[in-house]
Amino acid sequence: MIKRIVLGLMIIGLLSSCVSKKIYTDLENKYTDLKKENRVISDENEELHKANAEFEAENKSLNATLDQLRAERDKLQTDCAATANNLKNLQDSYAALEKNSNDELETNMAKNRELLAQLDAKEKALAAEQNRLNTIKSELASNTKRLNELESLIAAKDASMRKLKETLSKALNAFEGKGLTVEQKNGKVYVSMENKLLFQTGSWAVGSEGRKAVVEVGKVLAQNPDISVLIEGHTDNDKILGNIGGGIENNWDLSTKRATAIVNILTENASIQKKNLTAAGRGEFAPILSNDTNEGKAKNRRIEIILTPKLDEISKMLKEF
Repeated sequence: MIKRIVLGLMIIGLLSSCVSKKIYTDLENKYTDLKKENRVISDENEELHKANAEFEAENKSLNATLDQLRAERDKLQTDCAATANNLKNLQDSYAALEKNSNDELETNMAKNRELLAQLDAKEKALAAEQNRLNTIKSELASNTKRLNELESLIAAKDASMRKLKETLSKALNAFEGKGLTVEQKNGKVYVSMENKLLFQTGSWAVGSEGRKAVVEVGKVLAQNPDISVLIEGHTDNDKILGNIGGGIENNWDLSTKRATAIVNILTENASIQKKNLTAAGRGEFAPILSNDTNEGKAKNRRIEIILTPKLDEISKMLKEF
């Protein structure tokens, strides 16, 4: 970045010796504005990275809590079985002591009193164990109910995302083999569109065929208002040279403009809630294949539409545990 700034200043210096002071000042102001715009875009992209990291951390925490609740349920079930067994042993012991007490009553009163004392102690222990068993059963029932509700909610979210993936695949079937894929992973649905379907080299104007695909995606999103949508632009690592497309500073800038172009098409559908849409430029920094081959570069030049379910209900339920 420092080298680019120095180079820019050198160019401005050379220009200043050949043009009027007004032209030189205008060029210098334009250069300053471009630097500010680049900083703003970089800051926005960093915030989006942080938001995505927070979501992944929250999802990991939810799964850890679910595993912990399952372990606690299993432990309560084990304790319940052990307590029931202990209760049976106490009942058997109580019956045996009662029989011995009756048999020895006439011949050994002293021993009978001792047995009665033991019997009383066993009765108290039995009552205490019965109370403990009842408490454990109550806790187990309560935790099992909440765990089942949580598992049902998570399952419903997963089923909803599977249905969304199937709906998108069906809606975009006409674009199969044209650089478009739909897949579900990590609880999200990913719609990936290669640039050969969407853009010309160095351009962020969406072609007619690509526009049709984006419009189809928008129709599905309009029917799913509870889905958060992240549109990411990606490029290969070829550097931007000259005035490609006009005013593009680097791959990051190009990827952001392309992501924004997709958002603009989606928002043409009045049924889509704009607050659910986020545009982000990833530049060349999230490749899916090596940029050492033309095939790899072609796969890396893409738009990814990432659909994420809202987890407010699950988070609220976990806080109640």
